[in-house]
Amino acid sequence: MSEYIGLDVSLKETAISVRRGGKRIWRGKCPSDPSLVADVLRKRAPAAKRVVFETGPLSVWFYHALSAEGLPAICIDARHAKAALDMAPNKTDANDADGLAHLAEVGFYREVRVKGYDSMLSRTLVAARSRLVKITTELSNQIRGLMKTFGLIIPRSKGGKFEADVQRLLADQEELGRIVLPLLEAWLSMRARAAELGQQLVANARHNDACQLLMSIPGVGTITATSFIGAIEYTSNFKTSRAVGAWLGLTTRRYQSGEVDYDGHISRRGDPHLRGLLYEAAVVILTRRADSSLRTWGLKLRDKIGFKRAAVAVARKLAVIMHAMLKSGELFNREEAAMA
Repeated sequence: MSEYIGLDVSLKETAISVRRGGKRIWRGKCPSDPSLVADVLRKRAPAAKRVVFETGPLSVWFYHALSAEGLPAICIDARHAKAALDMAPNKTDANDADGLAHLAEVGFYREVRVKGYDSMLSRTLVAARSRLVKITTELSNQIRGLMKTFGLIIPRSKGGKFEADVQRLLADQEELGRIVLPLLEAWLSMRARAAELGQQLVANARHNDACQLLMSIPGVGTITATSFIGAIEYTSNFKTSRAVGAWLGLTTRRYQSGEVDYDGHISRRGDPHLRGLLYEAAVVILTRRADSSLRTWGLKLRDKIGFKRAAVAVARKLAVIMHAMLKSGELFNREEAAMA
């Protein structure tokens, strides 16, 4: 008889629950290491049919490691699982594992597509660079604010000119310099590290045909193309290109109950970073003079509903176009883009 397992994964320990024939036959805990979990399951559930756990920080590692051990690992949406797990009177790791095992047995869950390690590496590279850029901006703003207090106004500048302006203004400020200069050194270090990661991104995109294909779209650069490919992975993951817009949370929510039926704001589901990048690309398309049918369509929409809503609509259409391009292998068509 088949056995169904629920795993409540935490950083140190994983709660395990095993069900068979509608009853729990065993539950316990072990350290959060997929190889140790696999050993326990081979002993306690040799006929495992489903091993279910929620999305979380360790879900990618657990999914691939358990799959490599030959176990039928299934990662499910944590929001979906929460609705079922909240029915338990007491919130404990053991009860959560029981609830997940029950979901595995009845098949009432929504499986999540877990990304491969290559996609996660590219996404990690983009995230690391973005974080360093943000830290660099925060440090420069901190330096400006500290020096402004003493009447030292740094002109608007970037890069080496910013450093030169700070050094010039601190030339006669020895005490203040002992405070600000360490911040400037940290700014220089963060800026150099961000530039190194940016060079890695450019080098990877230069040797990636899919990135080069997407970068033929005006407004889509290295970061947007790399992030999109890392998120989509395979075009076959979506039945239609139009599904990508909804997956990224760029379609409006609908609320219908009785006589009430209205559309709200966009759902904002999916990857917020990629959604922001697509919005930025849409703004570039609408504001820069790179003629295309997509830009013409967006400008007409802007006159009706305003710039921001039009930019969101262009971002959704852009996501659909990018998926269709990856699927067909064709370059961006300026005349047919608005038909997506």
